[in-house]
Amino acid sequence: MSVALAAVLCAALAGCSATGGKRAEEERTARTAGGKAAVNTPKWTFAMVTHSGDGDTFWDIVQNGAKQAAVKDNINFLYGHDEEAQRQSQLVQSYIDQKVDGLIVSLAKPSAMKDVVEKAEKAGIPVITVNSGAAQSKAFGALTHIGQDETVAGEAVGDELNKRGRKKALCVLHEQGNVGHEQRCDGAKKTFKGDLQKLYVDGTNMPDVQSSIESKLQADPSIDAVVTLGAPFAATAVKAREQAASKAEIDTFDLNAQVATGLKNGSLGFAVDQQPYLQGYEAVDLLWLYKYNSDVLGGGKPVLTGPQVITKKDAAALQDFTQRGTR
Repeated sequence: MSVALAAVLCAALAGCSATGGKRAEEERTARTAGGKAAVNTPKWTFAMVTHSGDGDTFWDIVQNGAKQAAVKDNINFLYGHDEEAQRQSQLVQSYIDQKVDGLIVSLAKPSAMKDVVEKAEKAGIPVITVNSGAAQSKAFGALTHIGQDETVAGEAVGDELNKRGRKKALCVLHEQGNVGHEQRCDGAKKTFKGDLQKLYVDGTNMPDVQSSIESKLQADPSIDAVVTLGAPFAATAVKAREQAASKAEIDTFDLNAQVATGLKNGSLGFAVDQQPYLQGYEAVDLLWLYKYNSDVLGGGKPVLTGPQVITKKDAAALQDFTQRGTR
């Protein structure tokens, strides 16, 4: 009788054998692929608030990851964004007032976000930070930070420029006051053996971005590399190079379909990918794990999603993923 009972329990749990476990996993995978949750936990509500402007393909990829994890984890996912720090803070406050079950925020301008993140923590709402603000995340009370170390990513750029024999580089900052952008350029300057200069542009005005880069290249033909800090700006830098009749190599942070095409056809030299899909996916999944099982990853350190240097040889393998919006 005890053997029979054990068999019944084993079948019910579907986890007493390799076959049972495999079958359960296949069922969970099928439910997720069909737009159904793979878990039976409560329908918690998580909100993400970022410093993205309108039409930013990088944050579209972050959202794609977050939405996929939300389906799997039975989460009601909300998203808000504003490139102006005070309005971003107000969006976070609105979600606190709605008493969401978890918050995901970016800290591009940490000082403007400090009070509201601490309010969330005091209200008992767990917070995970993504993309920007790794240095401030823990101090503000967040569970963990998911993203790349911006200084390390910048240092990787400097190393790659050295490998390519570049002597004079232009680092184009499209959002003044963004601490992550400053860290990227400063990191590149630290490891680059040549001369690196910063160029500040208005990232909300692409014609201005193009004319600013073009003017700089015309004024200084010795510039042999231009580094943009976001994928949408890489194509604009390519146009500026053409108009300036410059031979400077265009390199960029971040990856999307257009950048993958540029790497493949040689109009771009390399890209530094921080895998934004992972930032969205892991943020939702880690909040779910915290709510479900009080799990926290990172051990007090950021959970790194990059940097990964992508070149022409990698582009073809990644094109399909960039076109579907996951890389």
